[in-house]
Amino acid sequence: MRDHHSPHREHGDGRDGFEKRPGRERGGRGPRVFAPGDLKLLLLALIAEQPCHGYDLIRQIEGMFDGAYSPSPGVIYPTLTFLEESEMIQGDAEGGKKCYRVTDAGRVSLEEQAIALEGVRMRIDVSKRSLRGYDRPAEIHEAVHNLRHALQLHHGRWSAEEIHRVAALLNDTAKAIVDGPAVVTASEKSE
Repeated sequence: MRDHHSPHREHGDGRDGFEKRPGRERGGRGPRVFAPGDLKLLLLALIAEQPCHGYDLIRQIEGMFDGAYSPSPGVIYPTLTFLEESEMIQGDAEGGKKCYRVTDAGRVSLEEQAIALEGVRMRIDVSKRSLRGYDRPAEIHEAVHNLRHALQLHHGRWSAEEIHRVAALLNDTAKAIVDGPAVVTASEKSE
C-alpha cells in the first residue's frame, strides 16, 4: 500500500493533480477534443440539419472550431459507419461519394438527446477558445510556444537524468501556475 503522506512523492503520480498520460509522448495523439459519444451526436445533428458527405462534415466541424481543429477522416468515417449500422443515418452513393441523410430513428434519437447536444455545443465553444489560446494573454501564448520549441530542440537526446530534470521542471511549473502567486510575508519583504 502506498503512503499518501510521504514527502518523497514522484512527479506525475497523480496525487498532486498532474498525472502521467500515456499516448501523449512524441508521436502520440494530441488532447482529446470530444468526450465519448459527442462526435456521434454532433454528426447526427449536422446530418439532420442538411444531408451531406463525410468531407463536408469535416469542414463544418473545422468551421465550428474556427480552423483550430479538424477531425481526421480516420475518426469521421468509422463514426459515420457506426451511425449507418445503427440505422440513425442512411448513406446513398452520389457520383462515387456517399451522401448521408438522417433516418426517422435518428430524428427520434436527436429529440431524446437534445440536452446532451446542447452540452456538446457548449463544450465545443470552450474547446475552441482553449485550442486557439483565447484564454491566454499574448505573452503567455508566446511563452508556451517558446517552451514547445525548446523541447523540440532536444532531437531525441534524452538521457534518463535529462528526462527526470525536464519533467520535474515542467511539473513544478505547472503546479506553481495552479497554486497561484506566492504570498510574501512582511518578514520576507524586510530581508
